[in-house]
Amino acid sequence: MGSAGRKRPLRSGYTTGACAAAAAKAAVLGLLGEQELSGVEIPFPDGSRHSFALCRMSSGAQSTFATVVKDAGDDPDVTNGAEIGARVRWLEETCSAPVVFVNGPGVGVVTKPGLPVPVGQPAINPVPRQMILAAVAEALAGSDQKHRSLEVEIFVRDGEILAEKTLNRRLGVIGGLSILGTTGIVRPVSAKAWTDTIEASMQVARAAGLDDVILATGRTSETAVQRLLELPEEAQVMMGDYLLYSLQAANRHGFSRIHLAAMWAKLVKAALAVPQTHVRNGALDTRHTAELLTRLGLEKTSADELRHANTTREIYDRLKAQGRDDLIAAVCAQAKVQAEQWSGLPVHIYLVTSDQGVVHVTH
Repeated sequence: MGSAGRKRPLRSGYTTGACAAAAAKAAVLGLLGEQELSGVEIPFPDGSRHSFALCRMSSGAQSTFATVVKDAGDDPDVTNGAEIGARVRWLEETCSAPVVFVNGPGVGVVTKPGLPVPVGQPAINPVPRQMILAAVAEALAGSDQKHRSLEVEIFVRDGEILAEKTLNRRLGVIGGLSILGTTGIVRPVSAKAWTDTIEASMQVARAAGLDDVILATGRTSETAVQRLLELPEEAQVMMGDYLLYSLQAANRHGFSRIHLAAMWAKLVKAALAVPQTHVRNGALDTRHTAELLTRLGLEKTSADELRHANTTREIYDRLKAQGRDDLIAAVCAQAKVQAEQWSGLPVHIYLVTSDQGVVHVTH
């Protein structure tokens, strides 16, 4: 294949935690008198070093702030392009901790147990805190001020607006974004952002004392089932396409029962034992669905006709028109069998449509 036919490798980027650490180092250097900074270099948890260009910097007698624009690489992150900053000031009295963290505008506060940050603390996760501490220590190295304590306020411009596009409120992070990251690096289109959110959601649910969890593939399915069950908000876990992972995580976190909510095509994939239901990981054509329906009792001549349907949703519509609710129920039952096999827990299946809500339940 010629070079024109090769796909460009996806570009990695930096986490909000790494950007906050870079901004904090620049701000401390500004507080120490360095006024002409254009960028800084900071250490990462793996021992590597990375450079960040500064967006803005302003020094005053009492405090200094600096900001970095987040580059998430090719990852479709809601914080890509966000301006992440740190404002620092000396504390009058030396504290037991060298740095006191404060959430500035656009950074949330933790209000529910189960997250890696205690309730009442700024939503700055442990590794970002470590990165900020290391970056600040580098800035102070060699300074006669290195034994003084600092207040470090992390902020994100328009973070309150960006947070509305995340699950932060449900997780109990109120007022803005979380400062996240475990390595400093964002891997493009990585599953880790999803699986980290699934883990955090389940931790919050268990910390709230819940035994039941709702796993939903999307907001429409989740809303429909929540309207039916009226469980506490913490019970809702948006699993997206991570079916197998979420089912196994529910067992690992000690839940007693799973409520699995999805639309037809996703439930067909579950019945076919497709572990990751995104189209790029498990392309589903009408032939697969017709073969499944044949195994579940559909006559061969009818199955041959369904093979030529345009979409799996069209197959569902045809089954409904033919009054074959028995086959729709059979698909849901097979999805239940597979989900229980993967999770080791009782699973209730909820088939949802965008116009009617929950149309079938398999207990």
